[in-house]
Amino acid sequence: MAASPLLLGPMVRYVDETSAGIWVETRAECRVSVHAEGVSWDAPTFAVHDHHYALVELDGLDPGAEFAYRVEIDGATVWPEPGSEYPESRITTRTPGRPLRMAFGSCRTSVPHDRSGNRTHGVDSLRAFALAAAGDPGIRPDLLLFLGDQVYADSTTEEMRKFIRGRRDIREEPGTELKDYEEYAHLYQLAWSDPANRWLLSCVPTAMVFDDHDIRDDWNASLDWRKKMEQTSWWKGRIVAGLASYWVYQHLGNLSPRERAEDELWRTIGEHDGDGELDLTDALDAFADRCDAHPESYRWSYRRDYDDVRLIVVDSRVSRELEPSARGLLDEEELAWFDEQMQGGFRHVLVASSLPFLLPRGLHHVEAWDEAIALGAWGRGAAWVGEKLRQAVDLEHWAAFQNSFHAVARIATELADGERGPSPLSVTFLSGDVHFSYLAEVERDGGGRIVQAVCSPIRNPLPRFLRWFAVVMSYGVATPMGAAAAHSVKVPDPPFRWKTVKGPWFDNNLAMLHDADDGLRMTWSTGVVEDGDELHPRLEQVASVIVPSTRDIPLSA
Repeated sequence: MAASPLLLGPMVRYVDETSAGIWVETRAECRVSVHAEGVSWDAPTFAVHDHHYALVELDGLDPGAEFAYRVEIDGATVWPEPGSEYPESRITTRTPGRPLRMAFGSCRTSVPHDRSGNRTHGVDSLRAFALAAAGDPGIRPDLLLFLGDQVYADSTTEEMRKFIRGRRDIREEPGTELKDYEEYAHLYQLAWSDPANRWLLSCVPTAMVFDDHDIRDDWNASLDWRKKMEQTSWWKGRIVAGLASYWVYQHLGNLSPRERAEDELWRTIGEHDGDGELDLTDALDAFADRCDAHPESYRWSYRRDYDDVRLIVVDSRVSRELEPSARGLLDEEELAWFDEQMQGGFRHVLVASSLPFLLPRGLHHVEAWDEAIALGAWGRGAAWVGEKLRQAVDLEHWAAFQNSFHAVARIATELADGERGPSPLSVTFLSGDVHFSYLAEVERDGGGRIVQAVCSPIRNPLPRFLRWFAVVMSYGVATPMGAAAAHSVKVPDPPFRWKTVKGPWFDNNLAMLHDADDGLRMTWSTGVVEDGDELHPRLEQVASVIVPSTRDIPLSA
C-alpha cells in the first residue's frame, strides 16, 4: 500500500468566531485543500530543508458553528484516513459568550504506547484524553495549550537514536542529541503521528510555546551557559534548526490571521508568485539565526482574548537578558510588552509561562540564593560554585531572575488590586516544566486572587527517588533553610507570601480549566491501564480544585 501523501496533520491551530487555521506537512510539493459544507479553501505548500508544509486559512465561518471537514491533496482525499477507528474530524468555531474550557500541560516524551513504553515513561495522559474524547465529544476543550517540551532535542529515545545513527556517526558531536533540521522534522513526526493523538489534534485548536528541551536543557540559564554552548562545534546548527523548526511546527499556528499577515516570513510566503513551490529555507535559517543573536527583533509571546478571559503566553527562553548587570528572564522589550497586556476589565487573566512563576517557597528561596552567589555575593570562588550548581540542578526559573520576578509580581499585584482597571477575579499563572503538579495561592486580604497552577509532565515522570528529593527541596527543610540562605546574601524578600494549597502530584497529567459560574474549575487527569490493555488506557481524575469567584470562600477540592 502506497504511503499517504499527508505526512503530519491535519492540525487545527488558531480558531476564533469566523476563522480557523489547518496545518499540514506533506511528502511532496502539492496544493492542499480543506472542504466543509460545500465550501473549500486551499493553499500551496512551501518548502524548508526539503520538507513541505501548508497552513490553510478557513475564513467566512459562522460563529458557534460545528462541522466535519476533509483534506485533499491535489484533488485526492487524504483525511479522514480510510478505515479510521476514530470519529470524523470536526472544527468548532468560538461561540461569543461561551465560558472558556481549556486543557494544558507540558513535558511529553515520544516513546511507544506499549507495555515497555508505559513502564518506563508512564501512560501518555494526552493519549488517554484523546481516547476519552473520541468516546465523549462533550469533554473536548476550546483550546489545548502545550507549555513546552513537546519534543526533547537533548534526551532522545531509542527510535530517534536509530534515525540519527542512519545519518551520521554518533561518536562525533553532538552524539545522540539533535544536530539539524532534518532530525527535528523526524522528532516532530514521532511526537505527533500516534493515531489517537493525531485525531485529537485534528479536532481541538492548539496553542504552543517552547521550553528548554525544545532546544537543550537549561537553555539560556546564564551567560556562562551560553558561552559554553557557543564554544562547541554544533551549537550554531542546533539553535538555528531548533528555532526554525519551532516557527514551522509550533509558532506559525499560534498566530491569528491578522498576526500572520504581519509576520515577515508569512508575508514572504504570501507574496510568492513565481513558478513552483517557494523554498523558505535560507530566509527561515537567517531569521532563526537573527532571533537568537538579537532576541528583541522578534516576539514569540502572544495574547488571546476569549470574551472576558485574557490569555497571555510568555516567551521565557529566547527573550532573556543574560548580562549579569541587567540579568532578566524577560528583557526590557519583552517586559514592556507584558506590562501592556496586563490590563483589568477581564473576569480572569491567565498568564501562561513554561516555567512556574510561583515555585514552592523552599525552592524559590534556594534559586534566589544561588543567583546571588553566582553573581558574586560571596566572592569569585563561591560564584563559580553557584554557577555549577545552577546548571547541575536546573536552578533557572523565575526565582533565579529576581529582577524579573519582582517586576512581574508588582504588575500582577497592581492588576489584582484594581490599579490597572477593574480587578479580575483571578490572575492565574499556568505552567509546567518541574515534573510535578500543584496549585499555589498568594496570601491576600482583598482584590483578585493570584494563583499558580502547574501541570507537568504529560508523559515524562520523575523517577521515584527524585520525587522524594523534589518534595524535600520544595516543601521540607528547604523552606526555612532557603529563606535563611537568601537573607544571608541580602536577597530582597518576595513582595507577598504564597503557599501550596493542593498537591504535589507526580502522575503524568493533563489539566483542564473551566471558567464556571462559581469560579475557575481545574482538574488534573491521568491514564490508567486496566486488564493489561496498554493501548486503551482509561482517563482517571487525580485532583479537582475550584478557585472560587468570591474572596471569602477558600479554595476547595
